[in-house]
Amino acid sequence: RIPVNALYVNMVLGRLRSDDVYNQIAAYPFPEHRSTALATQAAMLYICLFFAPSILHTQTAKMREIVDKYFPDNWVISIYMGITVNLIDSWEPYKAARTALTNTLESANVKDIATRYANRMQKLIPHTQQLLKEGALTEENVLDHVSKVTNVVRECNVTLRWLMLHASTPGVSWEGNKRCKQIRDQVITDAKYNPLQVFELLLNTAQFELKIKEMFKHLLMEKQNKWEKYKKEGSEHMIELSEVFSGTKPLSRVEKNDNQYAWFADMAKQIGSLNHEDATASGRKIVQLIQALQEVQEFHQLESNLQIRQFLADTRQFLHQMIRTINIKEDVLITLQIVGDLSYAWDIIDSYTSIMQEGIKKDPSLVIKLRATFLKLSSALEIPLLRINQAHSPDLVSVSQYYSGELVGYVRKVLHIIPETMFGLLAQIVNLQTSVIQELPTRLEKDRLREYAQLEDRHEVAKLTHAVSVFTEGILMMKSTLVGIIRVDPKQLLEDGIRKELVKHIAIALHNGLTFSPKAKTSELVGKLEALGKIMDGHRRSFEYIQDYVNIYGLRIWQEEVSRIISYNVEQECNSFLRNKVQDWQSIYQSKTIPIPKFPPVDNTSVNFIGRLARELIRITDPKTTVYVEHMTAWYDMKTHNEIINLKFFSKITKSVGTAGLTGLDRLISFMIVTEIQNYLSTLQKGVLKDKAWLEMFGVVSKGLSPHYNIISNPSRFYSQYTSRAQKVWPQILDRVLKIGQMQLLRKHITYELNISCKFDSKHLASALQSMNEALLAEIEAHYKEPSKPYPKESNPLMYELSTYLDWAGISNPFAKIYVTTKNLQYFSLLTFLFVVSQLPKLTYAKNVASLICRKVQDPLDGAPFIVGVQTLLRQFHPEVRNQFLLYLGQYVKSYVEASISSGGGKATELPAEAVTSLHFLERFAQYAGMSRKTLATHIPDPILDQYQSMTSS
Repeated sequence: RIPVNALYVNMVLGRLRSDDVYNQIAAYPFPEHRSTALATQAAMLYICLFFAPSILHTQTAKMREIVDKYFPDNWVISIYMGITVNLIDSWEPYKAARTALTNTLESANVKDIATRYANRMQKLIPHTQQLLKEGALTEENVLDHVSKVTNVVRECNVTLRWLMLHASTPGVSWEGNKRCKQIRDQVITDAKYNPLQVFELLLNTAQFELKIKEMFKHLLMEKQNKWEKYKKEGSEHMIELSEVFSGTKPLSRVEKNDNQYAWFADMAKQIGSLNHEDATASGRKIVQLIQALQEVQEFHQLESNLQIRQFLADTRQFLHQMIRTINIKEDVLITLQIVGDLSYAWDIIDSYTSIMQEGIKKDPSLVIKLRATFLKLSSALEIPLLRINQAHSPDLVSVSQYYSGELVGYVRKVLHIIPETMFGLLAQIVNLQTSVIQELPTRLEKDRLREYAQLEDRHEVAKLTHAVSVFTEGILMMKSTLVGIIRVDPKQLLEDGIRKELVKHIAIALHNGLTFSPKAKTSELVGKLEALGKIMDGHRRSFEYIQDYVNIYGLRIWQEEVSRIISYNVEQECNSFLRNKVQDWQSIYQSKTIPIPKFPPVDNTSVNFIGRLARELIRITDPKTTVYVEHMTAWYDMKTHNEIINLKFFSKITKSVGTAGLTGLDRLISFMIVTEIQNYLSTLQKGVLKDKAWLEMFGVVSKGLSPHYNIISNPSRFYSQYTSRAQKVWPQILDRVLKIGQMQLLRKHITYELNISCKFDSKHLASALQSMNEALLAEIEAHYKEPSKPYPKESNPLMYELSTYLDWAGISNPFAKIYVTTKNLQYFSLLTFLFVVSQLPKLTYAKNVASLICRKVQDPLDGAPFIVGVQTLLRQFHPEVRNQFLLYLGQYVKSYVEASISSGGGKATELPAEAVTSLHFLERFAQYAGMSRKTLATHIPDPILDQYQSMTSS
């Protein structure tokens, strides 16, 4: 550490010990307020003493002098912005310092000080209440009694400071000290400390200060205008009187008098010469003028004339007003600013939060009084900004922003009780509306009218609604307030509070509603979604009902916040699939003002409810235990043949988590598909496609199958010898392919549900998006045909933004999506073909479900996800790879048909089973890939396709 020059330390300590460095004594003229006046200096001295520990340890006389001057009646001091120190604890290791404090801490002295402040508080509370009554604080009263007014403010602030510091909750550093606790307990007992009373005095003081400050600011602005106005009026009155005595202006029973004329004319000049800038000289002169006017009335028998007497009285009144006006000085505001400092309570004030909130609950209009308290607290911002401002530092804005933000955060915290209580009342309204009050039928018998009227219940709803509107009225009565450098708008404050409470309720409902028990034998998904749908609907309905009473856009807030919660949870869930994670503070959905609650994960795989929903959906539609029947658009249990979920199931998801939830689910499943494809391709690249034995085998097979129009003479023997070699690899590939296919089918259902709900809820948006999409695709196609035509630049956000809209509106085809960018993998089409050929014998075509299903329940394999999975993998590569795969499969079908004809003596009434299964596979493959029969006919002869179609139609 850098040593500090001892002489310099002594000089600083000497100055701090003897002088009033911060010139505060002027603001605190009374002797009993000296320790408060020197509080800032005392804090500096406390810090600097640690640079001269010998004084603290051994120099008893110096320490005694310091304690007598700075700490005779206080031992808890505020160092900076609410950081408090208890000298009992802090100076305990230092002998001289500890000894010096003994007198201050004597029980009798502590009792005397505590009782004094307790008595003061008992007097000040009714006194301030009296002063705050309507009509008590008029401009005349305040100007006539400026010193009395400032004395009241000073007394209130000194009392508050002492009680709040010495009776507050102990700080972390000294809460374990027995002596500190003992003295604090004595203070609480002797001062009869009641936090409610202290809070009441704080409220009254803040309001009183605010009124006086606003009045003085207004008076200072008007000072010159008022001075000129009164001067002009007084001067004109004197001129008029002089004219009366000159005889030019007749007034009944007033004779011409040249002396009086000259005297009043001179008075007019004297009043006109008064200058407000030289306050002292003008003040003395005005007093003399008032006296002269009084004398002229008495000695020159002017009292007998009522009009002249009135003129003189008015002029004296104007001169009195001029004296009042000249006494309006900025010094009063400066004194009020110094005296009203509340920086010591920057942290302590938090212990009064519960009292504030309870007060608001009982009387929402308390918010108006609290505004003054918040403004008083904002005056504390001057402490950290003073030196920064004097140094012309560029940090002024950022520091102001920080402290203002902290204070606004506290204001929000206090006032959050309003939306919190409002939502408590709202829950009761929801319960009454959904469970108690019956819906009126369209036709009703007269006798049953009373039964449906439910007057008591409806009265209860009306009472609760009124209570909600009273609460919101309380916050809206608070004026727009500048807290530091941030303007607080009460309407915005209320809306933010309502949003925060809404977010909390919805987040809890989603978290609790979508938690699944791992021990459950049957899936709880449908039941949980229905229950969650009811909860969400109840919240939405009550929100819709209450919006007019609290003057907010309920539906807009509802949609924005639900969308934000779900988007945030989707983002956090997708983090597990990203290299660069989106941290909480980086998220565009997370907000400091309206935070989205984060809950600990309830299982090892999912981060939050959206992950649990997606994984539960994938679990119950597992291709190894279920069969997807396309014509029924439903999944059935493979063993029991019971329906598990159908198309209506996805509308239940919409009801429970909304369009945002369904879109989020879609996005999460997309990430899962990308991960599966990437893992599959990296496994192939690192393993199979780098293994020499595999590459040699692929070379042999490729040679054996070329040219592709060749017919393989003994297909069953030729194909099986190669497919049997990879028996260990096929199960791994099958798992990946089935998973990809299953998730693609789920995405297809989700996009369908999104598209239907978009067309139903917003048909104009759906039509506009469809048209825009088609137009843009036509433009892009035209550009590729003729490159001179325009194409959106990379910087143009059109395509990116439009694709987001299309995803939300379900105008997309998951089967046509390219999820990953791939390099051309050698033999990929051949490997996929051999894999498909190895699995086709496990499948058979079932006419009753019109799709491929597994031959044996023991060897589970569902056709639809299998075909979709293969199609999705091939879609990620160049179209040539898919064409090659189709060529191999076409050759496979032709070879089996040829072999069947050869073995049947040149005739074949039926197609062989292998060919039929392959053709079923190809038909579905072409359908999912969006290929026409014409494309299939290039690989398989028309007669075979015709025979297959006639066979399936029969």
